[in-house]
Amino acid sequence: MKFKSYGIVALIAVTFSALLIFFDHYNIIAIPEIALMFSRWLAIAGLFLYGFQKKSLTTWILISMVVGAEIGNDFPEFGIKLQVLSKVFLKMIKTIIAPLLFATLVYGIAGHSDLKQVGRMGWKSILYFEVVTTVALFIGLAAINISKAGMGITLPPGAHEELEKVAPQTFNDIILHIFPENIAKSIAEGQVLQIVIFSIIFGIALAMVREDKRQPMLRATESLSEVMFKFTNIIMYFAPIGVGAAIAYTVGHMGLGILVNLFQLLLTLYVALFVFLLGVLLPIALIVGVPIKKFLQAIAEPVSIAFATTSSEAALPRAMEAMERIGVPRKIVAFVMPTGYSFNLDGTTLYLSLAAIFVAQAAGMPLTFGQQLLIVFTLMLTSKGVAGVPRASLVILLGTAASFGMPVWPIFIILGIDELMDMARTSVNVIGNCLATVVIAKWEGEFHPPVDDLQAPDENRIHKLENQIEKH
Repeated sequence: MKFKSYGIVALIAVTFSALLIFFDHYNIIAIPEIALMFSRWLAIAGLFLYGFQKKSLTTWILISMVVGAEIGNDFPEFGIKLQVLSKVFLKMIKTIIAPLLFATLVYGIAGHSDLKQVGRMGWKSILYFEVVTTVALFIGLAAINISKAGMGITLPPGAHEELEKVAPQTFNDIILHIFPENIAKSIAEGQVLQIVIFSIIFGIALAMVREDKRQPMLRATESLSEVMFKFTNIIMYFAPIGVGAAIAYTVGHMGLGILVNLFQLLLTLYVALFVFLLGVLLPIALIVGVPIKKFLQAIAEPVSIAFATTSSEAALPRAMEAMERIGVPRKIVAFVMPTGYSFNLDGTTLYLSLAAIFVAQAAGMPLTFGQQLLIVFTLMLTSKGVAGVPRASLVILLGTAASFGMPVWPIFIILGIDELMDMARTSVNVIGNCLATVVIAKWEGEFHPPVDDLQAPDENRIHKLENQIEKH
């Protein structure tokens, strides 16, 4: 059976299952639950058949998400127990982050000894990040003011403010948090921004020493970066299992019915993020001349990982590799991507502005436009450096509530669907940072997409080239 035939078989199986579910849901035909379950697993078998033929990691990640959702729905207790596998995957990914950032940043800065370019990339990146995240803030602000999702919510009977109180952050706390006091401590705590600051200063210092002193360290960091990329490739073989387990836990823990709860808030966020993608990021990509099709193919895998694990950090190594593959030089990827993970959290910034106003609406606290602006700009500062921590935005939201005298019980309500919201905002974070690397590379005049036949070669391409050579 040819490759296309397997795809058709999978499509027929999925369509058949979807029709049965549709007929049963709308009481057109009463279908036993066992038959519905059988049809769903039959569709999954078709997807497996397609996956074995496709032999693509991205395809297997997407299939594993479907399998995980089905396990969580049919066997919730077993799905919850699978969380350990997703934690294993996240732990292995976290071992990559610090050495990969250090090696790529130091080599990217010191390897070219062009400190002026580092400075140029720095101000260009910060300018781009701040403009885009500010637009995201206002989109989130507009979305929640239009939908008014928090209006009419009352404190549930017997509800208590059981969330841990978080002390409000001062401006001094925010500034001090950027700089590491102990690099080992920063690595252990996963403080991405502090690792970036240390690596940049180290790279600049290395670029300033004599050639005979610089070269040994330069070769070591180059080797380390290559090893860490290969290390990432090995870990990614476990990605479908880790991602599927994460989805199984989410569905088993909360159930598919969670989609009904706080649907208006969830819909507001997804629509706002969709508007941001189409109304901001897509025009930017078109203006700078990003090859849209290749870009989407490159980011499919890291975005799917971010969506399932709700951690931008989990997608970082693969995203960096993907941007190199489509023509962004390593020195730019190494500088822009990790910096963007602290300063270019488009999805998180949009969510925080939306959620903060939702809390005020639910608490019955009318806010002037000036007060809303003060809240969202405070959030833009306090959100820096949280990309690597799943649902760390809740901690930021708690701190903001404490700073502006809001109750925390509406945040407790948000917890019910926060994971579903986190999936979307984390995915947008990754898309935004991938686009940022291409934008800065274009701005620097160093974006060089590879020839199609030489990009990500596989056996089919090799045979195609061999046939062409034989004909000539």
